[in-house]
Amino acid sequence: MNVHLTGHHVDITPAIRDYVSSKLRRITHHFDHVIDVNVVLSVEKLKRRIEASVHVRGRDIFCESADADMYAAIDGLVDKLDRTIIKHKEKSLAHRHGGPAPKRLAGD
Repeated sequence: MNVHLTGHHVDITPAIRDYVSSKLRRITHHFDHVIDVNVVLSVEKLKRRIEASVHVRGRDIFCESADADMYAAIDGLVDKLDRTIIKHKEKSLAHRHGGPAPKRLAGD
């Protein structure tokens, strides 16, 4: 998995780079076919925004998150990416096996 970090109006420190890399490893626990991850960190007045574009086989997945704290924004982004990757994996497995994707209950 290749991770590309870009900063707009923010310097990417080694601490932020390590934090993002360690959090993005969580995605590969669920889905091994991640090819590229492009992450853009930006600061707009009081809001920190982070965007990620994940290139997997056959699809590009885009998520974004914003918060007052950069680390909280990173955590929110990784949670969104994790849910989206799991949903993509379930759909691709259901497609491969010829049946509809299993319906998840509200409590799951």
